[in-house]
Amino acid sequence: MKQHSSNSIYGTIASGRSFLWAVCALALLLLAGCGGNPSTGEEDGLITVDVTKSYPKKELILQDLFDIEYVPLETTDEMITAGQIQFIGEKYMIFKNLGRTDGEIFVFDRQGKAIRKINRLGQGGEEYLNILGFDYDAKADELFVNSHYLKKIQVYDLEGNYKRGFDYLEGVQYDPIKILDQDRLIVFDSYFNVDEPDEKRDCFLILSRQDGHLLERVAIPYEEKKSVVIAKRDKSGKLAGLWGIRNTNLIPYQDGWLLIEPSADTLYTYSATQGLKPVIVRTPSVQELNPEVYLFPTIFTDRYVFMQAVERSFNFGVDEDVPRVNLVYDKAERTAFECEVINRDFEGTPVNLWFAHRVIMEFNGDEIAFATRLETPDLVDAYKEGQLSGRLQEIASTLHEEDNPVIMIAKYKK
Repeated sequence: MKQHSSNSIYGTIASGRSFLWAVCALALLLLAGCGGNPSTGEEDGLITVDVTKSYPKKELILQDLFDIEYVPLETTDEMITAGQIQFIGEKYMIFKNLGRTDGEIFVFDRQGKAIRKINRLGQGGEEYLNILGFDYDAKADELFVNSHYLKKIQVYDLEGNYKRGFDYLEGVQYDPIKILDQDRLIVFDSYFNVDEPDEKRDCFLILSRQDGHLLERVAIPYEEKKSVVIAKRDKSGKLAGLWGIRNTNLIPYQDGWLLIEPSADTLYTYSATQGLKPVIVRTPSVQELNPEVYLFPTIFTDRYVFMQAVERSFNFGVDEDVPRVNLVYDKAERTAFECEVINRDFEGTPVNLWFAHRVIMEFNGDEIAFATRLETPDLVDAYKEGQLSGRLQEIASTLHEEDNPVIMIAKYKK
């Protein structure tokens, strides 16, 4: 993913309410300063990050942060997959292809051996029209498939047998859907009304796993709704283009999930045991910035929190993406820095730990921090150039360019 070199992400606070915000920000920083850094710190477990500050740069080594495992996916005539990771557990790894209308679900064991392919694509009552994503509960053997074309969740076992299904709530779109506990799902309502982008609503919903009925709307406090979609209109006002910031809004955190409401200045976690709990405060207020700068955390370790500051700015026909700054908060030093993480096994290749929607997989557990796929043609070329080492070099020596990808799994160090 290209990172913009634009400096506009470090823009100034909008002048209209800058004085009021300065007073509020000063009070907050004085409180945070009681225990640490006056501009970025922790107080009562809350992390505070200034998204407009220019931080020093630092390089970290992937293997110093996590225990790394490489799993080559077996390639057979029936099991050829792009390997978009949806679930990794103790026994199984489950993947989909990249296209939403591809109905194939691929099941491998934990060592990468091909088990089976499931395809229930169709228009029948027990089928799905597309796969936006899915989550799996190994204990209950329930695979929740999100078909947003059908506006429905279909539930199967890992043999592909239909169990049940339920419709979306009216006027919402689920993306993503995640298992909260044995009885409930937590989903993000990603519905966007281009004619009313500032419509205020609660986007995090707790649903029954059995029939999908609404159990709770999780209310995240904020002042005004800030959209993550950028619209382009022609001179007549007709819609001419859309670009969305596609970082994920649900990130695993301890025994629950981090809920990211871009319009809010405080980020909260939600769990079955503790309910809603604040964990991160971003400054300045997103309500005061123009263009807005959002903060999207991704991975939490004992020492580091990986986050991305994302500016809501996009020039259609020119930019490839919105401006992004990769940040890491160091809980030991109580400060943040701009960061690059290097894979030592792949001759200094950077690893993207920040762009959660496409790279960081969401595992609600205490072992796996993230996983990503390594494309086989890249590994074959790197092997020929002598750029690989260790287990990755050994795996690449047996690969052909048409083989399934290799899955890199990063585990928390114990």
